[in-house]
Amino acid sequence: MAQKINEAHEHIAKAEKYLKTSFMKWKPDYDSAASEYSKAAVAFKNAKQLEQAKEAYLQEAEAHTNHRSLFHAAKAYEQAGMMLKDMQRLPEAIEFIEKASMMYVENGTPDTAAMALDRAGKLIEPLDLAKAVHLYQQAAGVFENEERLRQAVELIGKASRLLVRQHKFDEAAVSLQKEKNMYKEIENYPTCFKKTIAQVLVHLHRADYVAADRCVRESYSIPGFSGSEDCIAMEQLLQGYDEQDEDQVTRVCTSPLLRYMDNDYAKLALSLQVPGGGKKKKPAASASGDAGAAQPEEDEDEYAGGLC
Repeated sequence: MAQKINEAHEHIAKAEKYLKTSFMKWKPDYDSAASEYSKAAVAFKNAKQLEQAKEAYLQEAEAHTNHRSLFHAAKAYEQAGMMLKDMQRLPEAIEFIEKASMMYVENGTPDTAAMALDRAGKLIEPLDLAKAVHLYQQAAGVFENEERLRQAVELIGKASRLLVRQHKFDEAAVSLQKEKNMYKEIENYPTCFKKTIAQVLVHLHRADYVAADRCVRESYSIPGFSGSEDCIAMEQLLQGYDEQDEDQVTRVCTSPLLRYMDNDYAKLALSLQVPGGGKKKKPAASASGDAGAAQPEEDEDEYAGGLC
């Protein structure tokens, strides 16, 4: 380990030498300095000196930036972020990854920027759902600008699910509508059906029956939706909700169709409350009860005409 640390310091010294100017050397050699800082960072990392490795990566990034090598500068910022991640300093790590993504876009490599933002979202998701949503939406925006809708819609889907998990139903409704429109544009109609179900659940949790009904009606124009299992289930759900029929709502919400959706939406289905507490249908009377109830009527009929 000591050998690696010494090796790292040697690379730092070489980098600093490349950055110095003199009477015969008017400009710093940023490219060579960046290479030495990179070697120093790797040596520090191998020696488990993560803080020093992070600093070396930041110096590498600065040298590449001065050399106008933005792609390599962005890579170095990402590596600095990874060192912070290993030190359990995730918010700081995300800042460097976001900085890297902006440099990738500036460099003309938006795909790399979007993938970096997606990775950042996955890193921060266990700690900060709101930040993860923001990162996924940013990544989706980058892909959308490049007209790569299949990649964009997957990331919007991640954002939608996390908004639902936070019970931010107004924002989730907007996100789901955008998601559904994109799936319609790329002609993935079966997934549009599933997004309609998600929309209905979200709107009913917002207590907005009108919006939920409108989502189903708008989906009739999607090829194959009308008469499909998804369509029938949503019509039954809306009918049960409107009539405050708790049995019908429960039957739909616990059906395999909804139970096997993405976990966040399945939970929405199971937790859906009928307005006003709902009402249960009265159980059918038992056979013996029917006979008992009918008996007096039969006796009455018998005596009613007995003296004629």
